[in-house]
Amino acid sequence: MRMVPSLALLGCLGLTAVTGALASDSFPSRTLTLLIGFNPGGSTDVQAQVLAEIMAEELDQPVDILHFPGRGGGNAAAMLAGSQDGGYVFQYGLSNPFVFTPLTTATSYDLDSYRFVAGITLDQAAFVTGPDTPFSTWEDMLEFGREQGELIYATQNPHDQYVIESIMQGEGVSLRMLPTTGGAGMAPLIINGEAHIAFSGGTHSAYTDSGEMRILASPTRERLMAYPDVPTLGELGYDMDMHAYRVIAVPADTPEEHVSRLSAAAKRATEDQRFIEVTEERIRMPVTFVDEAKLTRLFAEQLEQFSKIGEVSQER
Repeated sequence: MRMVPSLALLGCLGLTAVTGALASDSFPSRTLTLLIGFNPGGSTDVQAQVLAEIMAEELDQPVDILHFPGRGGGNAAAMLAGSQDGGYVFQYGLSNPFVFTPLTTATSYDLDSYRFVAGITLDQAAFVTGPDTPFSTWEDMLEFGREQGELIYATQNPHDQYVIESIMQGEGVSLRMLPTTGGAGMAPLIINGEAHIAFSGGTHSAYTDSGEMRILASPTRERLMAYPDVPTLGELGYDMDMHAYRVIAVPADTPEEHVSRLSAAAKRATEDQRFIEVTEERIRMPVTFVDEAKLTRLFAEQLEQFSKIGEVSQER
């Protein structure tokens, strides 16, 4: 695994002239690029470092990592949709930028712009606070927000922003948004007290043991694997969730044989002790393998559900 700078992007994605030849080559026959929609240092990046190493071994080709942050992975998703590289460039990260973001933000892509090679981790998102805020429960946080007149919230993507705004609007609590480009940007805001609460896709796992972050609630359907005492939004009375997988995605026109090869390498990664260790012990998320067919069905269901959210968002 090697790191590549953003300036290499055109070289990675602009190979239109050789697209036809790629399908006939034995895949892969050259270096691949793993695209991450966040800055280095967050939980997706920590996991992707190991994933790239294992996939390089399985595919017998180097796998470079390219970070392209913005819009909670949406900038990278837009870039991937325009790739004509036949699967040599693939994205790893949350499914939400593919399913949810196009419904609430003007994008150059939609769900049909991709094939989803595999889901390999069940995301374990959380709403967190720092070590010195004068509250430790969701209820106390709401009361604090009402007393102070507002809460400062560090957001990472359109989905978490919509969820928290909907909740706080119903609770009568004002929010001041601090946009971030991922967990690495969120962490100092919470730890230093610049934000009262924040969305964390998994970065919190590196800070909870030390007490630098405390978890208030989870937007997942079930309680978090590593934090079984933390209530879900559903348990707190809110009819919404952020159920998401961490997926490998490629452009929709990627050749079938390329998708199959990447899927097999992803499956092997979920069985590799290095990936299991970094996922389940370090960032504390369940390793899973979900194939393309199941992901396609799940995302179609979510698209229908999220479309209603998108309609509400457009009206606001």
